[in-house]
Amino acid sequence: ISKMMKEFSQDETRQSEIRERTKREITQIVDKEAPSLARDKRQILIKEVLEEALGLGPLEDLLADKDVSEIMINGAKRIFVEKGGKLTLLKDVQFTSNDHLRRIIERIVTPLGRQINNASPMVDARLQDGSRVNAIIEPCAIDGPSVTIRKFKKGGVSPEKYIEYGSMTKNMIDFLRICVENGMNIVISGGTGSGKTTLLNMMSSFIPSSERIVTVEDAAELQLQQEHIVRLETRPSSMEGTHAISIRDLIKNALRMRPDRIVVGECRDGAALDMLQAMNTGHDGSMTTTHANSAKECVSRLETLCMMAGMDLPAKAIREQIASAVHLIVQVSRLSDGSRKILSITEVDGIQGDAVTLAPIFIFKETGYDAKRKILGNFQPTGYVPKIIQKLAAKNVIVPKELFLADSSKANVNTAGSSTASASAKPVGSAFPKSTVPGTGIGKKSG
Repeated sequence: ISKMMKEFSQDETRQSEIRERTKREITQIVDKEAPSLARDKRQILIKEVLEEALGLGPLEDLLADKDVSEIMINGAKRIFVEKGGKLTLLKDVQFTSNDHLRRIIERIVTPLGRQINNASPMVDARLQDGSRVNAIIEPCAIDGPSVTIRKFKKGGVSPEKYIEYGSMTKNMIDFLRICVENGMNIVISGGTGSGKTTLLNMMSSFIPSSERIVTVEDAAELQLQQEHIVRLETRPSSMEGTHAISIRDLIKNALRMRPDRIVVGECRDGAALDMLQAMNTGHDGSMTTTHANSAKECVSRLETLCMMAGMDLPAKAIREQIASAVHLIVQVSRLSDGSRKILSITEVDGIQGDAVTLAPIFIFKETGYDAKRKILGNFQPTGYVPKIIQKLAAKNVIVPKELFLADSSKANVNTAGSSTASASAKPVGSAFPKSTVPGTGIGKKSG
């Protein structure tokens, strides 16, 4: 079996054949050593030994379960999974010991060309199916090895599913679609596990197939279906002496590849400045994500990240870059009931003095809880008509203003130069207040 394991990891084209050979060997051993074993227990034993020999042991069933979106392992005996937004501790799935768990971790990372040991106790990698893996072992992980596996759905989540799940409305999706199609620069903001990458993947599907797209990611998760795509992925430094290749390095290289758009999985350091410069230099329709809990915090976060670029730029110059580069901020959140919703779509309205001005276009307003403690609420247009529609009109794309008013359920976006809207749509009394985001605080002015 050890010989077959080596072949299994080295030659993917023979995996099915090797698996069958291994299963036959295991079956013969079980039949010889335990001939009186009941049939159902025999099948379970063969399956467990096979998964232990060639697979990932206790993780195999969890990785195969389509309802499991995330797996979190805190030492050998505590495995949590996320299903439907809820975390559950599994009582019947465990590793035999921390050494057992560590062997499985090594089996995960070795085929990916990564190493994990006492000298290099942390690793971030991507499985063949696109799932993202982070592992950390002793001495950094005090209570035993810890593993986090974020599974990525094949094909992503469709716009229709976002509506079905109650994550946003059709009007919001129509608005985002037309903005992406017509080259608006967008930043998706949210916390860890809020669904930023999933949303970025869905919105990227709106990019016209005629355009050349370069994607830049730490671990390749985006699943764009367009034909003209170049996918770039960072590389950590290795013990053999190879240098790390960062998001910043890849963005700079992407600019030399004649992209129409650059899509960056996440900006978490000085790469934010390179991304803003790309947005400001003809790469219209570029998109990225960042960690922040609101649109206002997103602007402050981008400013902080730009300061990490080591360029010693004044704060006002950075804010001017943000105001001119970013058109929309889409805020996504994982709520307390496990659901994920688009909390706001906000226009970056410009700059006023030293402050970046924001104007919410759509918001989600919570109204309470139902009997099962599910969050109730509704998506509302704020009444603010974004300046973006003037830019779209210049491209002969007409967006009805009724889409942004209080009763806009029947307003439709028309990309052929005409528009239709419900005659019953009534304007609200005043536009939703704009907000300004200076360097050290948040102020408000009336709309």
